[in-house]
Amino acid sequence: MNFAPSNRFTPWVVRLIIANAVVLLLLRTIFTSPALAGSLAFSPEHALQRPWTFVTYMFVHAGLLHLLFNMLMLFVFGAAVEQRMGSRAFILYYLYCGVGAAVFCLALSGIMSIGPFVGASGALLGVALAFATYWPDAEMIVFPIPVPIRARTLVMALIGLDIFFYFVTPGDQVAHLAHVGGAAFGYLFFRLRGFSRRSPHPPPRAVERVVMVQSGSAEPERRTPVTTPARPRRRPDADPVAAEVDRVLDKISEKGIASLTAAERRFLDEVSRQKKQDH
Repeated sequence: MNFAPSNRFTPWVVRLIIANAVVLLLLRTIFTSPALAGSLAFSPEHALQRPWTFVTYMFVHAGLLHLLFNMLMLFVFGAAVEQRMGSRAFILYYLYCGVGAAVFCLALSGIMSIGPFVGASGALLGVALAFATYWPDAEMIVFPIPVPIRARTLVMALIGLDIFFYFVTPGDQVAHLAHVGGAAFGYLFFRLRGFSRRSPHPPPRAVERVVMVQSGSAEPERRTPVTTPARPRRRPDADPVAAEVDRVLDKISEKGIASLTAAERRFLDEVSRQKKQDH
């Protein structure tokens, strides 16, 4: 592979690999009852009676080769994604895609036949989609293909193959639709996050502020139009006089000229007099 993030083990990738390996070891050595393994698998037919299976099926694998392939996929894609997302966001995203894969199959079970299934492949295809979203042009070597393949192309090909094999080999005991569901929920996650980052407010426009300044003498009111564009607030330590003028003008805009104290009126008088002398 050729991509920017360092390819190293990350906290949740290590924990997930250990958890999946321990579950397989226990199911093959101590808890060998097929009924127990069946109660942990996800079955759309019994999903509502066994709600825990929306999560537990992700940690059960059909054999050592199934586990090794999935854990290799977790390391290849998950380590980089966890570095980019952060550990907490990564594990939540991983579980979200895994549960989403089960929900996707449950929704489709009313119109097509979907049997029980196990494995982390649905969550992992969601992680692979996240990798392709962050690094779409990363070059990857997939054995035995000797030509580098871009991450975006590889993930699209995996999704396409799952759809193809579901219809061509419906009895191959592989949860192709769960894989597609994990990727679909991953895509939905990034789409919703993209929408949430869009600003609903238009950029600020220039505004005109008219300030009426009245001195303490018996002279009639003087109206001093001040036209300023909306701009970021000045730092007080950069120009304290200008910052104070901004504060007083904002106060007038919000509460009116009557809200000014005697000291603030004298301050504006002094600034106005100084401006006239400068000109």
